[in-house]
Parts: sequence; structure tokens; C-alpha cells
Amino acid sequence: MTVKDIMKLCEAELVCGSPDREVRGCYVGDLLSWVMGRAREGEVWITIMTNLNIVAVAVMADVACVLLSEGCELPEETRAKAEGEGVCIIRSPHSTYECAAALGKVL
Repeated sequence: MTVKDIMKLCEAELVCGSPDREVRGCYVGDLLSWVMGRAREGEVWITIMTNLNIVAVAVMADVACVLLSEGCELPEETRAKAEGEGVCIIRSPHSTYECAAALGKVL
């Protein structure tokens, strides 16, 4: 399963980055220090956080993509930083629960 598949499943749009990476699992969390220590390489990270620090956490955890749930808007500054770091960010209009439940059925 790739990020593209996740996008279809969660009706998500590509905000930045490449959606071609393989997905190995899913992690849900908004406390950045917690995510940093627990998200695993290749996972989809579902969050509502949109500040610059999500890019650093995504890079350190080497997640496949960041999935912004609840239709969260990404500030341009964060999008530009993610683009520069090669971080894929997608955005879904669905709730965090709905996204996680959908992914839980296929991952």
C-alpha cells in the first residue's frame, strides 16, 4: 500500500511531497514529543497539528506521510518547509477517528 492508496481511502488531497512511498502502518497523535518517540519509519502519521515542528518530527521519525485530518489547513510556511525537507503531507476532510478506522481495516 502506498500514500496514493491512503489518499483514495481517506479522500485526501496532496498538499506537498511525493505520494509514492510505501506505507507500513499508522500512528495517531498530536503531542509532538510523544510522536517523535513512538511513530515508526514508513507509517502514516495522523494529526491535526500544522505548525513548523511537524516537519522536524516527520523527518526524525521518517514517516511515509503526515495526514492532516479534520480538513486542517497547512500554513504556507509549514508547507514550504515540508517541501524543502521532502516530507509528504496530505489532507483529509474526515475526522481523525474516521481516518484511523479506515486505515485500521487495511493496514
